[in-house]
Amino acid sequence: MNVSEEIKRLHDLHLAGALSDAEFAQAKAKLLGGINLDKPDTSSGADPASSPTNDLVQEFNRLRRSRNDRWLGGVCGGLGRASGMEAWIWRLVFVLFTLTFGFGVVIYLLLWIFVPDEEIGITKNEY
Repeated sequence: MNVSEEIKRLHDLHLAGALSDAEFAQAKAKLLGGINLDKPDTSSGADPASSPTNDLVQEFNRLRRSRNDRWLGGVCGGLGRASGMEAWIWRLVFVLFTLTFGFGVVIYLLLWIFVPDEEIGITKNEY
Protein backbone atom coordinates (compact mmCIF):
# COMPACT_ATOMS: atom_id res chain seq x y z
CA MET A 1 0.00 0.00 0.00
CA ASN A 2 1.52 3.35 -1.00
CA VAL A 3 1.43 6.59 0.98
CA SER A 4 -1.49 8.18 -0.84
CA GLU A 5 -3.64 5.11 -0.19
CA GLU A 6 -2.63 5.15 3.49
CA ILE A 7 -3.57 8.83 3.82
CA LYS A 8 -6.89 8.21 2.05
CA ARG A 9 -7.61 5.34 4.42
CA LEU A 10 -6.78 7.52 7.43
CA HIS A 11 -9.02 10.28 6.04
CA ASP A 12 -11.90 7.84 5.56
CA LEU A 13 -11.48 6.59 9.14
CA HIS A 14 -11.44 10.18 10.36
CA LEU A 15 -14.62 11.03 8.42
CA ALA A 16 -16.31 7.89 9.75
CA GLY A 17 -15.56 9.01 13.29
CA ALA A 18 -13.17 6.18 14.09
CA LEU A 19 -10.30 8.65 14.59
CA SER A 20 -10.41 11.88 16.51
CA ASP A 21 -8.80 15.03 15.13
CA ALA A 22 -5.74 14.53 17.30
CA GLU A 23 -5.40 10.85 16.38
CA PHE A 24 -5.78 11.67 12.68
CA ALA A 25 -3.13 14.41 12.89
CA GLN A 26 -0.76 12.15 14.82
CA ALA A 27 -1.17 9.21 12.41
CA LYS A 28 -0.75 11.46 9.39
CA ALA A 29 2.38 13.06 10.86
CA LYS A 30 3.80 9.64 11.66
CA LEU A 31 3.07 8.40 8.15
CA LEU A 32 4.50 11.47 6.45
CA GLY A 33 7.43 11.67 8.85
CA GLY A 34 8.83 8.38 7.60
CA ILE A 35 8.90 9.48 3.97
CA ASN A 36 11.55 12.19 3.85
CA LEU A 37 14.77 10.44 4.76
CA ASP A 38 17.07 13.00 3.13
CA LYS A 39 16.39 15.77 5.66
CA PRO A 40 17.43 14.98 9.24
CA ASP A 41 15.05 15.67 12.10
CA THR A 42 16.47 18.70 13.92
CA SER A 43 13.48 19.17 16.22
CA SER A 44 14.97 16.82 18.82
CA GLY A 45 18.00 19.07 19.30
CA ALA A 46 20.46 16.31 18.49
CA ASP A 47 23.19 16.96 15.99
CA PRO A 48 22.41 14.80 12.94
CA ALA A 49 26.06 14.69 11.90
CA SER A 50 27.00 12.83 15.09
CA SER A 51 24.39 10.09 14.87
CA PRO A 52 25.64 6.48 14.98
CA THR A 53 24.54 5.76 11.42
CA ASN A 54 26.47 8.76 10.10
CA ASP A 55 29.53 7.64 12.05
CA LEU A 56 29.29 4.19 10.54
CA VAL A 57 28.90 5.61 7.04
CA GLN A 58 31.92 7.86 7.58
CA GLU A 59 33.97 4.87 8.73
CA PHE A 60 33.04 2.89 5.64
CA ASN A 61 33.81 5.86 3.40
CA ARG A 62 37.20 6.16 5.07
CA LEU A 63 38.11 2.54 4.36
CA ARG A 64 40.90 2.21 1.78
CA ARG A 65 43.27 -0.61 0.88
CA SER A 66 46.73 0.06 2.22
CA ARG A 67 49.68 0.63 -0.10
CA ASN A 68 52.30 0.24 2.64
CA ASP A 69 50.97 -2.58 4.81
CA ARG A 70 49.99 -5.22 2.26
CA TRP A 71 50.71 -8.85 1.64
CA LEU A 72 48.24 -9.43 -1.18
CA GLY A 73 45.75 -6.66 -1.85
CA GLY A 74 46.18 -4.38 1.15
CA VAL A 75 42.73 -5.19 2.52
CA CYS A 76 43.92 -6.17 6.01
CA GLY A 77 46.24 -3.17 6.22
CA GLY A 78 43.38 -0.87 5.27
CA LEU A 79 41.02 -2.52 7.74
CA GLY A 80 43.67 -2.21 10.42
CA ARG A 81 44.17 1.47 9.75
CA ALA A 82 40.42 2.22 9.62
CA SER A 83 39.60 0.23 12.77
CA GLY A 84 42.69 1.07 14.82
CA MET A 85 43.63 -2.61 15.16
CA GLU A 86 46.82 -4.20 13.94
CA ALA A 87 46.73 -5.65 10.42
CA TRP A 88 47.93 -9.06 11.60
CA ILE A 89 44.73 -9.43 13.64
CA TRP A 90 42.66 -8.91 10.50
CA ARG A 91 44.85 -11.41 8.62
CA LEU A 92 44.28 -13.94 11.38
CA VAL A 93 40.51 -13.30 11.26
CA PHE A 94 40.42 -13.91 7.49
CA VAL A 95 42.47 -17.11 7.84
CA LEU A 96 40.24 -18.38 10.65
CA PHE A 97 37.09 -17.57 8.68
CA THR A 98 38.53 -19.39 5.69
CA LEU A 99 39.49 -22.48 7.69
CA THR A 100 36.35 -22.72 9.81
CA PHE A 101 33.54 -21.38 7.63
CA GLY A 102 35.13 -21.34 4.19
CA PHE A 103 34.11 -17.84 3.18
CA GLY A 104 37.06 -15.75 4.40
CA VAL A 105 38.69 -15.81 0.97
CA VAL A 106 35.44 -14.74 -0.69
CA ILE A 107 35.06 -11.77 1.65
CA TYR A 108 38.70 -10.82 1.14
CA LEU A 109 38.34 -10.97 -2.65
CA LEU A 110 35.15 -8.88 -2.56
CA LEU A 111 36.85 -6.27 -0.38
CA TRP A 112 39.87 -6.33 -2.70
CA ILE A 113 37.59 -5.62 -5.66
CA PHE A 114 35.24 -3.04 -4.13
CA VAL A 115 37.38 -1.13 -1.61
CA PRO A 116 39.36 1.59 -3.40
CA ASP A 117 43.12 1.75 -3.19
CA GLU A 118 44.68 4.30 -0.86
CA GLU A 119 45.69 7.54 -2.53
CA ILE A 120 49.42 8.11 -2.70
CA GLY A 121 49.34 11.52 -0.97
CA ILE A 122 47.44 10.39 2.14
CA THR A 123 49.56 9.99 5.25
CA LYS A 124 48.59 8.25 8.45
CA ASN A 125 47.89 11.57 10.20
CA GLU A 126 45.56 12.76 7.43
CA TYR A 127 43.80 9.43 7.34
